[in-house]
Amino acid sequence: MTVELGHFALILAFAVAILQMIVPMYGAQKGWRGWMAFGAPAATAQAALVAFSFGALTWAFVTSDFSLKLAVVNSHTDKPLIYKISGVWGNHEGSMLLWLFILAIFGAAVAWFGGDLPERLRARVLAVQASISVAFYAFTLFTSNPFERMVIAPLNGQDLNPLLQDPGLAYHPPFLYLGYVGFSVAFSFAIAALIEGKVDAAWGRWVRPWTLAAWSFLTVGIALGSWWAYYELGWGGFWFWDPVENASFMPWLIGAALLHSAIVVEKREALKSWTVLLAILAFGFSLLGTFIVRSGTLTSVHAFASDPARGSVMLAIMGFYLGGGLTLYAARASAMEAKGVFSLVSRESALVMNNVLLAVAAFVVLIGTIWPLVTEVIGRTVSVGPPFFNAAFTPFMIALSIILPLGSVLAWKRGTLGKALQQMWGAAVLAFALMALAWVMTGGSTILAPIGVLLGTWVVAASAVDVWARTGRGDIRGRLSRLTRLPRADWGKAVSHIGFGATILGVALSLSLVKEDIRVMNIGDTFELGNYTFNLTAVNELQGPNYLTTMADVTISRDGQEVASLHPEKRFYPFAGMPTTEAGISSNLLRDVYVVLGDPQVGGGYAMRSYIKPFVNWIWIGAGLMAIGGGISLSDRRLRVAAGAAKKATRAAGVPAE
Repeated sequence: MTVELGHFALILAFAVAILQMIVPMYGAQKGWRGWMAFGAPAATAQAALVAFSFGALTWAFVTSDFSLKLAVVNSHTDKPLIYKISGVWGNHEGSMLLWLFILAIFGAAVAWFGGDLPERLRARVLAVQASISVAFYAFTLFTSNPFERMVIAPLNGQDLNPLLQDPGLAYHPPFLYLGYVGFSVAFSFAIAALIEGKVDAAWGRWVRPWTLAAWSFLTVGIALGSWWAYYELGWGGFWFWDPVENASFMPWLIGAALLHSAIVVEKREALKSWTVLLAILAFGFSLLGTFIVRSGTLTSVHAFASDPARGSVMLAIMGFYLGGGLTLYAARASAMEAKGVFSLVSRESALVMNNVLLAVAAFVVLIGTIWPLVTEVIGRTVSVGPPFFNAAFTPFMIALSIILPLGSVLAWKRGTLGKALQQMWGAAVLAFALMALAWVMTGGSTILAPIGVLLGTWVVAASAVDVWARTGRGDIRGRLSRLTRLPRADWGKAVSHIGFGATILGVALSLSLVKEDIRVMNIGDTFELGNYTFNLTAVNELQGPNYLTTMADVTISRDGQEVASLHPEKRFYPFAGMPTTEAGISSNLLRDVYVVLGDPQVGGGYAMRSYIKPFVNWIWIGAGLMAIGGGISLSDRRLRVAAGAAKKATRAAGVPAE
């Protein structure tokens, strides 16, 4: 009965979304306040109904209700509870319901926290947001119903894909969806503003918190996926330019550009048309990612489904919203005339360059991702892999790393490059000194490590200098006191930029200084790799909750002292009939010792792959800092109340709010 109630709640939410799409929009057009006010309670009701529906599906998984087809295909009674819950979204149908749930929550959040928005803008935003929900309700109910029953319920399920039975993959999809769906709010603000024909500084301030939240969630989601690939797939890498990896990375790049562009709209009322375009494209790339994951057009270990029919429907949804948004954008271009003017050397110019680099980098990734499809249409088979992406993408990140710190200290409207460089000379000296040290320590064997140290240190040190410079002049005690009173947005920006620099360091050093060994090991064998001695002491056959495992015991020592005992595994899940690899990893801030157990060999022994990966954890530490920085900025009260204060001041002056 619970399943049927969940299905009914989803249908009822669909009906509410249809009303929310029509009534507030028509009310805004006619100026009917009652009709405009309908959007807020409708958004709340929709969120409550989808929450109940999602809860009903989750309950069916937790209680192993195998009368539900989705639970049969993606669950098992012996599976740990966390993976029973994550099994809800570890498939196409359940993941679409999660998408709808998050979409409804974001729509309700606009209703809850958008009280200071002008009535017409708020009504139109909620209506556009509901229209997106309507499309996904229809897609889910008519092509991907998660509540389909079995005619005869089996005694047990077929288990979840073993690759998804991991903490990293349990939390990775929800955070990705929070990012993907979060950009729908920026899209709704953009479309609502285009309908009104009004984009101003207040609009830039309203759209920025939603973009910041979406970008921060997407950062966490991408980092979790990268971390999972690193330790779960057993290949020792953190990024392979897989199509689905690219699908999440493209909206992240566009979202970062949108964040910086919205600042210019808010501060200077410039870049209006560009910012609206980025808001449309950010959500468009999110829909593209959804299409890639579900269409089977591009193969990936991360893909949920390979159903061309459902992929075609998703493509139609993407075409409607992206195409419709761009058409409206073209029709309203004259309404987005920029008011602010600025010189070539200014913070605005630096942010424009930042935007161009991020946007072009995103389109380079897009071309590399879809090019195999284009060549397949003309009868050729072309593979685009890491060499292309590394060569084509890296120059944009190098340029961005150089410009980013300087742009933070340039003055608005008209700056002085000499003054900015003078302020940053200490950071530059430190960066070049550490680059020289890296060159000497590597013996000139690689250019990647010194360049990575130069750029990473430059971004980190310059961000710290920027924060310190904001405390003004005077004695140290006074400046430290002012440091604690800096706006949270300033701290958030600095933390995010420092995270970006840390990620650059981690990527460059882990790729350039890695040491690798592949060999066949018998029990009792030892070998040297770097400064460490590896000893295979045992291999045991064990049983887990819902898998069988071959687990090795590997002792790692240095200078005769044991530093770690690792237990790499080869697991086999009988119900799913799939093996997985579990790497043994010893981590600290300076390096990872990474061991993977391979298959038993015909002549005896086991294949074993080992790595020493310097600074690899800085990649995820940096990603975490970027997300934390976004959260700190989001907590700045000015982002939430200033627009409303401006609106109240306008009303006090006797000017009607639109």
